[in-house]
Amino acid sequence: MKAFKYILFLILILIIGLAIYIAVQPNSFEVKRTRTIQAPVAVVYNNIIDFKNWEAWSSWVEEKPETIITLSDTTNGIGGSYSWKDKDGVGTMKTIDTKRNTSITQEMQFGDFPKSDITWKLESNNDGSTEINWTISGKDLPFGFKMFSTFMGGMEKQIGPHFERGLEKLDSILVADMKKYSINIEGVTQHSGGFYLYNTTSCKMSNFKEKMQEMLPKVGAYALTNNISMAGKPFVMYHKWDTENDAVMFSCCIPTTSKIMANEADIITGQLEPFKTVKTVLKGDYANLQEAWDKTMAYIPAHSLEFTEAGPMLEVYLTDPMATPNPADWITEIYIAIK
Repeated sequence: MKAFKYILFLILILIIGLAIYIAVQPNSFEVKRTRTIQAPVAVVYNNIIDFKNWEAWSSWVEEKPETIITLSDTTNGIGGSYSWKDKDGVGTMKTIDTKRNTSITQEMQFGDFPKSDITWKLESNNDGSTEINWTISGKDLPFGFKMFSTFMGGMEKQIGPHFERGLEKLDSILVADMKKYSINIEGVTQHSGGFYLYNTTSCKMSNFKEKMQEMLPKVGAYALTNNISMAGKPFVMYHKWDTENDAVMFSCCIPTTSKIMANEADIITGQLEPFKTVKTVLKGDYANLQEAWDKTMAYIPAHSLEFTEAGPMLEVYLTDPMATPNPADWITEIYIAIK
């Protein structure tokens, strides 16, 4: 009997000691993870700000695939929210503040535990990637929450690995999404032609992208400065494409509603007569343009069509990459003149 009392006494001491240990634990917590995401900051932001994308990269859902996700009527931006239910309970997440392409502030509630603050900080790197910081924090923690956290090994152990895995999955998903593309050869059609302003140069094919990005804005800036109405999207006209000698001659063009007499020596006016053409549409990164051209070139003889000697070969850029950050959404039209 005396031994039993000693055991009870020891158990009581352990309980009191544990309670004291839990009580003196910090009344707040913070878990933070950082990763460089290989995608433009706008692409990263657009994914995170919409809760309908979260299930794809959630490590909690990956660990518990039976989790039930319920999206609210609004999932994007301030006021957007979603909830989830798994064997451990029910949770909700809501976006309460944003600064586009810079930060997102959210509030999370799980079961009867206190609300936690979620923050995302995004910073664009010079190489086009994005530095991302994902943080969860809480304060004024009650005894029950600290007890749960203590028994589970602490918030760092519970949440840190999930944040790491989530950011890893987000990175891979965004990179794969940006690589998506499609090539659609629409076949024979008629190009209406029209007036245009342009500048012309020749260079090595390896320098084409850099040179085009230098020249095309100059034509566009001239049109804007002189209040010239544009009749369509900018395009490149290829005059010579010599892969054997690594040479290309091309013009960067802005279509206009009428003939314009330019007052700068390197800005010229031109006119395309209407012409019969094979049209191809590429949706995706410009890196896939070579494949689109190759397929279009192969399509013409395969369908018993003939190229027009010195006929126009155009690449029309329907999408502004500055306004549409995801390359998978860029649309480019190719026109090759035929007889």
